[in-house]
Amino acid sequence: MENKSNFWSSYRILFKSAIIGALILLLLIPTSLIQNLVAERQQRQQEAVAEIRSRWAAPQTICGPVIGIPYIDVVTDNGNRQEIKRWAYFLPGKLNIRSRLVPEKRYRGIYQVVVYTTELDLQGSFDSLHLDELNLSPDNMLWKEATVFFDISDVQGLKEDMILHLTTHAESAGLDLTPARRSTEQFKTALAASLPDWLQAAAGSNIEFSASIKLKGSGNLSFIPAGRETKVEAASSWPDPSFTGSALPDLRTVKDSGFVADWKILALNRKFPQQWKQGVYELGDAAFGVNLIIPVDAYQQTTRSVKYAILIILLTFTAFLLIEWVYDRNIHALQYTLVGLALCIFYTLLLSFSEYLGFNGAYTIAAIATIGLIAWYVGSLLRSSRMSLFVTFLLVVQYGFVFTLIQLQDYALLMGSIGLFITLAIVMYFSRKIKNLHPSTH
Repeated sequence: MENKSNFWSSYRILFKSAIIGALILLLLIPTSLIQNLVAERQQRQQEAVAEIRSRWAAPQTICGPVIGIPYIDVVTDNGNRQEIKRWAYFLPGKLNIRSRLVPEKRYRGIYQVVVYTTELDLQGSFDSLHLDELNLSPDNMLWKEATVFFDISDVQGLKEDMILHLTTHAESAGLDLTPARRSTEQFKTALAASLPDWLQAAAGSNIEFSASIKLKGSGNLSFIPAGRETKVEAASSWPDPSFTGSALPDLRTVKDSGFVADWKILALNRKFPQQWKQGVYELGDAAFGVNLIIPVDAYQQTTRSVKYAILIILLTFTAFLLIEWVYDRNIHALQYTLVGLALCIFYTLLLSFSEYLGFNGAYTIAAIATIGLIAWYVGSLLRSSRMSLFVTFLLVVQYGFVFTLIQLQDYALLMGSIGLFITLAIVMYFSRKIKNLHPSTH
């Protein structure tokens, strides 16, 4: 019996550590289920957002105007002469766009999405159509089928008819752009209008244009730099813009009252030419613009919090083990399990409250509830207010540290590494007082 007692005394720490390690691994199961729950709720949010956008309008991308003129290409194959109809495209020399976005929040249940209404003022001009640069002859051009294209990604957002005004030194016209008037490989679903008969005579001079567009959209508004020189000014009362796409604004002012941003893009800054024939270019790759965002994504932050669950459980259980060994207290494995479940339930509280209060408020409530529950349980279990205060302090530091990591995204790795190093140093310091850490050699 004495040998058995000595054996248990010598290896008690090892056995208890193994049991606690197994419990930590088992607690990964509810943690994984919570991560799945967060992903499911996030998916429901995305579905609600998609439903709102389908009824209002999708994020909008603006491209144009672009002049397209078909021509006859003569191809000889094995002595057979064929005439093929192709398209040549000509972009404006100058394109100036001014946009004022009026934001609005729309709700689907507890979910919300930012939509907007904007009025776009377009002005610019087409330079001379340099057919010779494309090795095209005016005689081969089908002038009567010449078309102006203007691409809007979701025409459902148009609030009124779009009229494009063209002016030269001698002529002027107002063109009513409509969908599905003409379709080419480059512009399959763009708004289009037939160009007036005087285009051929005006091909060697500048053609000025202007238009006013009232448009609805959701979240993002993007522009494609169709001009040799494209200038865009966007302004809104929304205080949280995210500038996206291939170019950031040259000038921007962001305040609580809203933002103003200006871009200037040259043809040299994009990957498609000023005019071309045949071929299809991915014009959307050059798009830039602004996204009206809701800055706090509770689901993303909750997901990041859950990733630290194993760290919280490990450090809390380590502290309990130190309490057992340093102060000669005994905590049952079932009691470890209950504390671990309380630590896991923190994340379900965080998820559920964050859908109504936002992440910061939900994190505070969930942390206070969890810390209070565990502190009360430890105080009753060990019959020591001192131990209860110690555990409370430990959990406050842990949850505060994780909250700081989530807020400081750019410094999360640095802060996390330093925090883990300090934690390990503290554990090593207190482990010096553990008795029977090594089996007796006698």
